[in-house]
Amino acid sequence: MRIGLLGGSFDPPHTGHLLAASDAHEALSLDRVVLIPTANQPLKTGQEVTPAEQRLAMTQLLVGDDRRFTVDSIEIDRGGLSYTVDTLAALTERWVGAELFWLVGTDVTATFAKWREPGRIGELATVVVLQRTGEEPNLSAMPATTRVLKTRRIDVSSTEIRRRISEGKSIRGFVPETVAEFIEMQGLYR
Repeated sequence: MRIGLLGGSFDPPHTGHLLAASDAHEALSLDRVVLIPTANQPLKTGQEVTPAEQRLAMTQLLVGDDRRFTVDSIEIDRGGLSYTVDTLAALTERWVGAELFWLVGTDVTATFAKWREPGRIGELATVVVLQRTGEEPNLSAMPATTRVLKTRRIDVSSTEIRRRISEGKSIRGFVPETVAEFIEMQGLYR
């Protein structure tokens, strides 16, 4: 089984996440892509983040009933700081014999050397850098087995969505309607 893993804050999850997962699913012939919301990102400590349960619920709404994708709460269930190496070690035990692909954005290549046990990450999974048009990944600190996958450019970010909401602007098209309704009902990002 070939499984893609896409981790992140998902604060909020948006169509860009879904399109990147879709591109990886097709290009890497994956059986499924698992979205993994973090509990707490070590390199983003001190930043205000929406509670994990709400980010998990939004990510589940983002995926909906698309059978190519699932959501896993492994990092939220574990709590504390979310280290990729710990998640991959646990998933390797859960899915014995599966080929794992850790999907990351180009921006991650700048900080990857600061991650916990970056070399072991490359042993547990193939790291795949999702390179959008116009971005150049710095692969010098990445595991030797890292693959680069060119994906479409999607100019949408969680930061922009939070800003738009705080300014009272529409987020239609940025997130599925179910996610927009959840954000509205929960009063998030105001």
